[in-house]
Amino acid sequence: MGILELFIIAVGLSMDAFAVSICKGLSVRTLRPRHALITGAYFGGFQALMPLIGFFLGVRFQSLITSVDHWIAFVLLALIGGNMVRESRESDEENLSDSFSFGTMLPLAVATSIDALAIGVTFAFLQVDIVPAVCLIGVTTFVLSCVGVKVGNVFGAKYKARAELFGGVVLILMGLKILLEHLGIIG
Repeated sequence: MGILELFIIAVGLSMDAFAVSICKGLSVRTLRPRHALITGAYFGGFQALMPLIGFFLGVRFQSLITSVDHWIAFVLLALIGGNMVRESRESDEENLSDSFSFGTMLPLAVATSIDALAIGVTFAFLQVDIVPAVCLIGVTTFVLSCVGVKVGNVFGAKYKARAELFGGVVLILMGLKILLEHLGIIG
């Protein structure tokens, strides 16, 4: 998997964090740089940690499922992407606290990075060099989360659904690409 593909996956994975960051930006009246940095650190950190954990789980069980790994990668990416697309279509408003405390940010960071755990398992099957991959995912999510806080504070919630929809479609397409490459349909 090349750097461009990893970057596309990183952007797709970070869309949940970006959407929540927009909501965090909406929740504060006076935006300070520390709000963006705290949000970026939590979301970027967990988006890097979860695929690392998933990778080590995948490596542990790789020998048992090598013959179907491409199908697992496709299904995981399609399910995660499909869920993000579904969430982008829901109209329920999220009421987020204006707190940036550990107790507020930790559950948000875990919730937005669960899909990254599955991506880490997929990386194990695809034999991706995990250290650069998780660094790229973490940095991409950090930057997009910082931007999301500012966007939310300035523009409001109108970009949240679009971000989730974009991220979901990207992950579905990447899963399809992996499957089609393995089946020899595309090179």
